[in-house]
Amino acid sequence: MVDKQYALDAYVLDTLMRDLVGHDRRTSAFLVYLSLFASAESGLTRVSHAQLAERTGLSKRSAQDAVLHLIDRGLLRAEKTGATDVTRYKLITPWRKPAH
Repeated sequence: MVDKQYALDAYVLDTLMRDLVGHDRRTSAFLVYLSLFASAESGLTRVSHAQLAERTGLSKRSAQDAVLHLIDRGLLRAEKTGATDVTRYKLITPWRKPAH
């Protein structure tokens, strides 16, 4: 078994966690953000609400609410190409400076 390692921006733990958990009272949103981060490649990932619920230990409804909160906060974009397609998520990292 290979241990996975993830590199998080310091902002995620130092600021975003406190903002989502303490200020917004949305611990579920922080858990969902971390789960999406862990599965994203180049900031993109496809995952269902049921998969998010399984990965985070949340109910499916809590995972859905967390996704909506992240979208409202401008931390996530969601797109579906068809009614039965799994949603594709784009993680938004406004604290990072764009590459020139």
